[in-house]
Amino acid sequence: MTASNVNSFVAIDVETANSDCGSICQIGVVRVEQSEIVDEWQTLVDPRTPLTDRNIGIHGITAWDVESAPTFDGIYDVVVLKLAGQVVASHTMFDRRALRAACGIHRLEEVDCLWLDTAHVARRSWKRFRQRGYALDNVAKHLGIEFSHHDALEDARAAALVLLRAVEQTGLTVRQWQDGQIPDQK
Repeated sequence: MTASNVNSFVAIDVETANSDCGSICQIGVVRVEQSEIVDEWQTLVDPRTPLTDRNIGIHGITAWDVESAPTFDGIYDVVVLKLAGQVVASHTMFDRRALRAACGIHRLEEVDCLWLDTAHVARRSWKRFRQRGYALDNVAKHLGIEFSHHDALEDARAAALVLLRAVEQTGLTVRQWQDGQIPDQK
């Protein structure tokens, strides 16, 4: 990664059908180049497994919604195209675990990328989030980021904006965050 694109990355979020983290039913991806959002992509995904009432209550996606959606292996090539070789930001590592699990379910190779947890970034950037309260909706509210929580594209965009605000707050680049060059907690 060159100096001109140290603040370029991809943010991702997934929603799942049930407690199996590989049961992805929606995925959202936001691409950031030189600190600007330049592309957004989302799709519903047929998880080929039941959607539980609990998860439907969280994200509102029903079996009817995903009935004609592609399966994860049907969108895998697009996911690889968008993530491979990139710094990939997600708010907590749930999304990384979900992608890994979905790849395992479909016998696909895990996407080769560099992961960055924006919850960890928020905890290190703002004192109020060091111990608790660093859920995406809380951090976004504190930073004045408006979004519709538990929509994969909206959550991916919010995670991207949290990371960009942390870059402004700390003066560290995305690459420095990904490399672990984080500020001392005071």
